[in-house]
Amino acid sequence: MKARFLGIPELVETPPVAVVIDVMRAYTVAAWAFAQGAEKIVLAESLDEALALKARHPDWVALKDGPPAPGFDAVNSPGLLRSLDLGGRTVVQKTTAGTVGALAVKDASLLLCAGFVVAEATARFLRERGGDSVTFVVTGEDGRADEDLACAQYIARRVTEDETEADGFLRRAGASRAARELAEGVREGVHPDDIALCLELDRFPFAMVATSEDSLMVLRPHPGDA
Repeated sequence: MKARFLGIPELVETPPVAVVIDVMRAYTVAAWAFAQGAEKIVLAESLDEALALKARHPDWVALKDGPPAPGFDAVNSPGLLRSLDLGGRTVVQKTTAGTVGALAVKDASLLLCAGFVVAEATARFLRERGGDSVTFVVTGEDGRADEDLACAQYIARRVTEDETEADGFLRRAGASRAARELAEGVREGVHPDDIALCLELDRFPFAMVATSEDSLMVLRPHPGDA
Protein backbone atom coordinates (compact mmCIF):
# COMPACT_ATOMS: atom_id res chain seq x y z
CA MET A 1 0.00 0.00 0.00
CA LYS A 2 1.28 3.42 -0.96
CA ALA A 3 0.68 5.93 1.85
CA ARG A 4 0.72 9.74 1.65
CA PHE A 5 0.67 11.98 4.71
CA LEU A 6 -0.79 15.43 4.07
CA GLY A 7 -1.94 18.37 6.15
CA ILE A 8 -5.30 19.95 5.43
CA PRO A 9 -3.77 22.87 3.45
CA GLU A 10 -1.96 20.37 1.20
CA LEU A 11 -5.17 18.72 -0.03
CA VAL A 12 -5.34 20.03 -3.57
CA GLU A 13 -7.55 17.19 -4.80
CA THR A 14 -9.85 14.61 -3.24
CA PRO A 15 -8.09 11.27 -2.77
CA PRO A 16 -10.05 8.07 -3.46
CA VAL A 17 -9.23 6.67 0.00
CA ALA A 18 -8.62 8.95 2.97
CA VAL A 19 -7.98 8.37 6.67
CA VAL A 20 -8.40 11.51 8.77
CA ILE A 21 -6.35 11.48 11.97
CA ASP A 22 -7.07 13.55 15.06
CA VAL A 23 -5.63 11.89 18.16
CA MET A 24 -6.04 14.79 20.61
CA ARG A 25 -8.92 14.76 20.66
CA ALA A 26 -11.69 14.64 18.05
CA TYR A 27 -11.54 11.03 16.94
CA THR A 28 -10.68 9.68 20.35
CA VAL A 29 -13.84 11.46 21.51
CA ALA A 30 -15.82 10.05 18.57
CA ALA A 31 -14.75 6.52 19.44
CA TRP A 32 -15.75 7.04 23.06
CA ALA A 33 -19.12 8.39 21.92
CA PHE A 34 -19.76 5.15 20.04
CA ALA A 35 -18.58 3.14 23.03
CA GLN A 36 -21.11 5.03 25.14
CA GLY A 37 -23.86 3.98 22.77
CA ALA A 38 -24.12 6.76 20.17
CA GLU A 39 -25.71 5.59 16.94
CA LYS A 40 -24.00 8.10 14.67
CA ILE A 41 -21.96 11.31 14.69
CA VAL A 42 -22.76 14.21 12.38
CA LEU A 43 -19.66 16.24 11.49
CA ALA A 44 -20.66 19.89 11.44
CA GLU A 45 -18.93 22.54 9.32
CA SER A 46 -19.36 25.32 11.88
CA LEU A 47 -20.57 26.06 15.38
CA ASP A 48 -23.62 27.73 13.86
CA GLU A 49 -24.46 24.61 11.87
CA ALA A 50 -24.05 22.47 14.98
CA LEU A 51 -26.43 24.71 16.91
CA ALA A 52 -28.90 24.76 14.01
CA LEU A 53 -28.90 20.96 13.87
CA LYS A 54 -29.41 20.83 17.62
CA ALA A 55 -32.32 23.27 17.34
CA ARG A 56 -33.98 21.07 14.69
CA HIS A 57 -33.25 17.89 16.64
CA PRO A 58 -33.42 18.69 20.37
CA ASP A 59 -32.64 15.09 21.28
CA TRP A 60 -29.26 15.23 19.51
CA VAL A 61 -26.12 15.82 21.57
CA ALA A 62 -24.05 18.82 20.41
CA LEU A 63 -20.33 18.76 21.17
CA LYS A 64 -17.57 21.33 20.61
CA ASP A 65 -13.95 22.19 21.39
CA GLY A 66 -13.09 24.39 24.32
CA PRO A 67 -15.15 25.28 27.38
CA PRO A 68 -18.87 24.60 27.79
CA ALA A 69 -21.08 27.00 25.84
CA PRO A 70 -24.82 27.72 25.62
CA GLY A 71 -26.61 25.33 23.30
CA PHE A 72 -23.93 22.64 23.53
CA ASP A 73 -24.30 19.52 25.64
CA ALA A 74 -20.67 18.40 25.88
CA VAL A 75 -17.08 19.32 25.12
CA ASN A 76 -14.41 17.57 23.10
CA SER A 77 -12.90 15.59 25.97
CA PRO A 78 -12.85 11.78 26.19
CA GLY A 79 -12.45 11.95 29.94
CA LEU A 80 -15.61 14.00 30.31
CA LEU A 81 -17.58 12.20 27.60
CA ARG A 82 -17.05 8.72 29.02
CA SER A 83 -19.52 9.41 31.83
CA LEU A 84 -22.40 10.20 29.45
CA ASP A 85 -25.06 7.69 28.42
CA LEU A 86 -25.42 8.17 24.69
CA GLY A 87 -27.46 5.05 24.00
CA GLY A 88 -29.15 5.41 20.59
CA ARG A 89 -28.35 9.12 20.38
CA THR A 90 -26.99 11.19 17.50
CA VAL A 91 -23.97 13.36 18.33
CA VAL A 92 -23.17 16.55 16.43
CA GLN A 93 -19.43 17.23 16.58
CA LYS A 94 -17.57 20.42 15.60
CA THR A 95 -13.86 20.69 16.35
CA THR A 96 -10.99 22.90 15.31
CA ALA A 97 -9.11 20.37 13.18
CA GLY A 98 -10.64 16.90 13.13
CA THR A 99 -14.02 17.68 11.63
CA VAL A 100 -12.44 20.21 9.28
CA GLY A 101 -10.11 17.52 7.94
CA ALA A 102 -12.94 15.07 7.33
CA LEU A 103 -15.06 17.63 5.52
CA ALA A 104 -12.08 18.57 3.35
CA VAL A 105 -12.09 15.05 1.86
CA LYS A 106 -15.82 14.38 2.11
CA ASP A 107 -15.99 13.29 -1.54
CA ALA A 108 -13.50 10.44 -1.10
CA SER A 109 -14.83 7.04 -2.15
CA LEU A 110 -13.77 5.66 1.24
CA LEU A 111 -13.32 7.93 4.25
CA LEU A 112 -12.26 6.77 7.69
CA CYS A 113 -11.55 8.78 10.83
CA ALA A 114 -9.12 7.47 13.40
CA GLY A 115 -6.87 7.81 16.42
CA PHE A 116 -4.79 5.32 18.37
CA VAL A 117 -7.87 3.96 20.12
CA VAL A 118 -9.11 2.42 16.85
CA ALA A 119 -5.75 1.96 15.10
CA GLU A 120 -5.80 -1.80 14.57
CA ALA A 121 -9.44 -1.89 13.45
CA THR A 122 -8.64 0.90 10.98
CA ALA A 123 -5.58 -0.93 9.64
CA ARG A 124 -7.62 -4.11 9.27
CA PHE A 125 -10.35 -2.25 7.39
CA LEU A 126 -7.73 -0.77 5.05
CA ARG A 127 -6.18 -4.18 4.42
CA GLU A 128 -9.55 -5.48 3.32
CA ARG A 129 -10.98 -2.49 1.47
CA GLY A 130 -8.41 0.26 1.16
CA GLY A 131 -6.86 -0.52 -2.21
CA ASP A 132 -3.33 0.34 -3.28
CA SER A 133 -3.10 3.98 -2.18
CA VAL A 134 -4.26 5.73 0.99
CA THR A 135 -3.99 9.40 1.92
CA PHE A 136 -3.67 10.08 5.63
CA VAL A 137 -4.88 13.56 6.57
CA VAL A 138 -2.76 14.84 9.47
CA THR A 139 -5.17 17.40 10.86
CA GLY A 140 -3.24 19.09 13.66
CA GLU A 141 -0.93 22.07 13.14
CA ASP A 142 -1.43 22.12 9.36
CA GLY A 143 0.00 18.63 9.07
CA ARG A 144 2.88 19.05 11.53
CA ALA A 145 1.22 17.64 14.66
CA ASP A 146 3.43 14.75 15.67
CA GLU A 147 0.70 12.90 17.58
CA ASP A 148 -1.38 12.74 14.40
CA LEU A 149 1.56 11.96 12.11
CA ALA A 150 2.79 9.23 14.47
CA CYS A 151 -0.66 7.64 14.53
CA ALA A 152 -0.99 7.85 10.75
CA GLN A 153 2.43 6.29 10.22
CA TYR A 154 1.67 3.53 12.71
CA ILE A 155 -1.62 2.62 11.03
CA ALA A 156 0.04 2.68 7.61
CA ARG A 157 2.76 0.32 8.86
CA ARG A 158 0.21 -2.01 10.46
CA VAL A 159 -1.59 -2.40 7.14
CA THR A 160 1.45 -4.15 5.67
CA GLU A 161 3.58 -5.22 8.64
CA ASP A 162 2.00 -7.32 11.38
CA GLU A 163 5.08 -7.06 13.58
CA THR A 164 5.09 -3.25 13.85
CA GLU A 165 5.46 -2.16 17.47
CA ALA A 166 3.51 0.82 18.76
CA ASP A 167 5.76 1.99 21.59
CA GLY A 168 7.84 4.48 19.62
CA PHE A 169 4.82 6.00 17.91
CA LEU A 170 3.01 6.37 21.22
CA ARG A 171 6.06 8.02 22.80
CA ARG A 172 6.14 10.57 20.00
CA ALA A 173 2.46 11.32 20.54
CA GLY A 174 2.95 11.62 24.29
CA ALA A 175 5.77 14.14 23.76
CA SER A 176 3.82 16.20 21.23
CA ARG A 177 2.85 19.83 21.51
CA ALA A 178 -0.81 18.86 21.83
CA ALA A 179 -0.06 16.56 24.76
CA ARG A 180 1.94 19.31 26.48
CA GLU A 181 -0.88 21.80 26.00
CA LEU A 182 -3.41 19.41 27.46
CA ALA A 183 -1.13 18.67 30.42
CA GLU A 184 -0.41 22.35 31.06
CA GLY A 185 -4.04 23.41 30.82
CA VAL A 186 -3.50 25.57 27.74
CA ARG A 187 -6.58 24.04 26.16
CA GLU A 188 -9.99 24.40 27.78
CA GLY A 189 -12.57 21.71 28.36
CA VAL A 190 -9.95 19.17 29.50
CA HIS A 191 -10.12 16.19 31.86
CA PRO A 192 -6.91 15.02 33.62
CA ASP A 193 -7.23 11.61 31.95
CA ASP A 194 -7.50 12.95 28.40
CA ILE A 195 -3.89 12.34 27.38
CA ALA A 196 -3.85 8.77 28.66
CA LEU A 197 -7.18 8.04 27.00
CA CYS A 198 -5.93 9.43 23.68
CA LEU A 199 -2.87 7.17 23.87
CA GLU A 200 -4.78 4.00 24.76
CA LEU A 201 -3.93 1.72 21.86
CA ASP A 202 -6.75 -0.31 20.32
CA ARG A 203 -9.23 0.38 23.09
CA PHE A 204 -12.12 -0.18 20.67
CA PRO A 205 -12.67 -2.95 18.07
CA PHE A 206 -14.32 -0.85 15.36
CA ALA A 207 -13.22 1.40 12.53
CA MET A 208 -15.10 4.66 11.98
CA VAL A 209 -16.43 5.26 8.47
CA ALA A 210 -17.84 8.57 7.26
CA THR A 211 -20.43 8.78 4.48
CA SER A 212 -22.82 11.39 3.13
CA GLU A 213 -26.38 11.03 4.38
CA ASP A 214 -29.04 13.60 3.48
CA SER A 215 -26.32 16.19 2.67
CA LEU A 216 -24.63 15.65 6.06
CA MET A 217 -21.33 13.92 6.77
CA VAL A 218 -22.13 11.08 9.14
CA LEU A 219 -19.64 8.94 11.03
CA ARG A 220 -20.57 5.42 12.12
CA PRO A 221 -18.68 2.56 13.76
CA HIS A 222 -17.91 -0.39 11.54
CA PRO A 223 -16.36 -3.70 12.55
CA GLY A 224 -12.94 -3.90 10.96
CA ASP A 225 -13.39 -7.49 9.86
CA ALA A 226 -16.83 -7.07 8.30
